Amino acid sequence: MTSKKVFLLLPDGVGLRNFAYTDFNKVGKAAGFEITYWNNTPFDLASLGFEAIDITKPKTHPLTETYKNARKHVELNLFIKRFEDRTYDSYRFPFSNKTFKQKVKTFLTKRLISKHTTESGHRILVKKITDFESSTFYFRQCLETLKKEQPDFVFCTSQRSILAIAPIQAAKKLGIPTATFIFSWDNLPKATMVVDTDYYVVWSTLMKEELLKYYPDITSDQIVITGTPQFENHFNARLKDSKEDFYNKHRLDLNKRYICYSGDDITTSPNDPHYLKDTAQAVRLLNQKGFNLGIVFRRCPVDFSTRFDTVLKEYQDVIMPIAPLWKKLGTIWDTVLPTQEDMTLQTNTIAHTEFVINLGSSMVFDYACYQKPCVYINYDIPNPSSTWSVQKIYKYIHFRSMPSRDAVVWFNDVTEIEIKIRNILENKLSTTVNANAWFKTINQFPPEKASERIWDFIKNATA
Repeated sequence: MTSKKVFLLLPDGVGLRNFAYTDFNKVGKAAGFEITYWNNTPFDLASLGFEAIDITKPKTHPLTETYKNARKHVELNLFIKRFEDRTYDSYRFPFSNKTFKQKVKTFLTKRLISKHTTESGHRILVKKITDFESSTFYFRQCLETLKKEQPDFVFCTSQRSILAIAPIQAAKKLGIPTATFIFSWDNLPKATMVVDTDYYVVWSTLMKEELLKYYPDITSDQIVITGTPQFENHFNARLKDSKEDFYNKHRLDLNKRYICYSGDDITTSPNDPHYLKDTAQAVRLLNQKGFNLGIVFRRCPVDFSTRFDTVLKEYQDVIMPIAPLWKKLGTIWDTVLPTQEDMTLQTNTIAHTEFVINLGSSMVFDYACYQKPCVYINYDIPNPSSTWSVQKIYKYIHFRSMPSRDAVVWFNDVTEIEIKIRNILENKLSTTVNANAWFKTINQFPPEKASERIWDFIKNATA
């Protein structure tokens, strides 16, 4: 039987970690597929031994971004109306009016929102975006590539990039089946859907229900539950260093037990340096009482600020920073790319630390893979000039999937930090059972088989 040819579309760098740095390619090859990455990232996939066709200087239609932004706001308006829930307002980004061009875009976007906040108006926006992108030179380039290469299937690694629209529409015009992967557990309530494909690959039954809820034009038989390759690295023994090797490599003290403090970006957690300081003070107090602890600080990979410098200097006896191994190729967050080396670093950081502290991130599931706890920070720093609050974070829709608040440990006040760290280390405070239940809610189990399930789906779709 002739092997099927699959194009893996990487419209941006977010798909690299799931589909290039895992065993996803290896699993597909073993299943008999011919795999080509349709690559719109700066990363050289040939360095991994992969077949790749680079997308050269793609350019969207001048109006696509404006219409896409309007679509997002319209979808959020419709969600609010449909579900009588103002939480969706928190997913909006403020409009910018700094330049004349931005003022024009903002004016046009607001006009489109006001005219199209209906179900039929939403469909008009979606069709307009499709029509715009199907009229571009980029679309014609995609058509030529597909005619020449003749893949049997196009799999888009993320649903949220406007640079994926033209390739997907070109494939549909040629009758090539298409699918997109829903990239993250919190994406659907945020109205991040951009592409229109034949199939939608999701993490869980919960995500399938969300997709049907938010996008009623999508039918149940278009949705495939596979889990995400995001967690497969934790079950890959080839990536694991010994404790001694990891400690020596990163200048850690073999006599200490380490806690991981996982930083957030400045928008999500503007008070992160203060929270890190509070944690370091608690660890110092515990060390004075006979504990021998340290903190591994892993900053958010897209945070290159100096905002932690003062805390790191003041608490260098306690905190050891281990920077993520991402590459900065531009000035905005989506031009900072993950690397294969960082996936190994993150895996070993989790394997060799006791638990993680952060503000509401999915690291809870990474640590659940090791049956280790996660702490969520849940208190505000007094600041009269700030309207930010942790409560904004925990009101996000995706936290409603938590089956029990005991899926994590909560630092509800700075005075709780010392005692709760001590209780975790002395096994008096455990959250792993409920964390695993939450993990099973948001991701198909077993988590290490996601790539196999995705390729099984593609095999059926191309039969």
